[in-house]
Amino acid sequence: MHISCFSTAALLVRGSATASSGACRYRCASHRRTITSTSFVAMSAAAAAASSSSSSSDAPPRFVDIGANLLDDMYQGTYRGKPRHEADLDDVLQRAWDGGLEKIVVTAGSLEESKRAVELARKDSRLFSTVGVHPTRCNEFGDTEESLASHVEALTEVAKAGMVDGTVAALGELGLDYARTQFCDIETQKRGFLAQLDIAEETQLPLFIHNRETGEDLLDVLKEHRHRFSRGVVHSFDDSAELAAKIVDLELYIGINGCSLKTPENIEVVKTIPLDRLLLETDCPWCDIRASHAGSHFVQTKFDTKNEKKFERGCCVKSRYEPCHIVQVAEVVAGAKGVTMAEVAEASRRNAYDLFGGLEKKEM
Repeated sequence: MHISCFSTAALLVRGSATASSGACRYRCASHRRTITSTSFVAMSAAAAAASSSSSSSDAPPRFVDIGANLLDDMYQGTYRGKPRHEADLDDVLQRAWDGGLEKIVVTAGSLEESKRAVELARKDSRLFSTVGVHPTRCNEFGDTEESLASHVEALTEVAKAGMVDGTVAALGELGLDYARTQFCDIETQKRGFLAQLDIAEETQLPLFIHNRETGEDLLDVLKEHRHRFSRGVVHSFDDSAELAAKIVDLELYIGINGCSLKTPENIEVVKTIPLDRLLLETDCPWCDIRASHAGSHFVQTKFDTKNEKKFERGCCVKSRYEPCHIVQVAEVVAGAKGVTMAEVAEASRRNAYDLFGGLEKKEM
């Protein structure tokens, strides 16, 4: 399926679609034909009528994106420090809702980002946030025990305040990253990770965990401290099947995005992850699925894109992932596992609600 510019309200499912107002063009890749807005609306009405009498199994798949970096400057139109176009986060979110997203978790990686993530998530009942410090940014905890305690206290206050109305869904992004120790050394990362487990004990929030090239070091920390936190997900997983199995043995979830699906080895690993422990994410604007990636041939839903310098409202930006692209992640996972995309979407959706405790805001 190919979604062209301006057809942003198209439901990204096989066999059904709805059109937004305006000059919609919707091209079905499998038939290589273009449908004008008039015929598209007529087809949508027919599809809606048909769906009303179909079984619930034919309902459009619904998604939860468990990790979206919506605070990134790209959604404000700035790329590599250079302004290219006006902010379009509102359009990005509308494409998400039109594309079947039910909930989105906005991820944070520092104390200040945590505050901003909570602020953004409070603007929409379907948005939620994490609170935490990314391993590569653990220098912000400072060098002394006093600075560490003060920073933990500040993070705890943000987390608890966000829990009051149900906005804060998890602690994170926290963990270990041995691929980028130029930003923060390993001992400082571990110190920051363990300090944040104090917050996990106090709040009982689930963990949104980062792991990059750590061998089994992160696993060992999780094993030793498993009693200190309730639930968790190791997101953006791109390691071995053996490590995945050990994470599952700890009753944790595994998050899959485009970076999890790059190589033939990655695809083989995904095949081994049980659906009841698998979560879908985009990690947008990063981790897009590219034509050179091993799983790209499973992608059926395509979006018209424009280069950032030729930005066109209603189009996605080339190489900038969005929550709406989660359908592509689901398609690759489904293709790898030999199941339907709907099965993958629904399993991940159930798992997300289980992990994050329902994802419902509270009336205040």
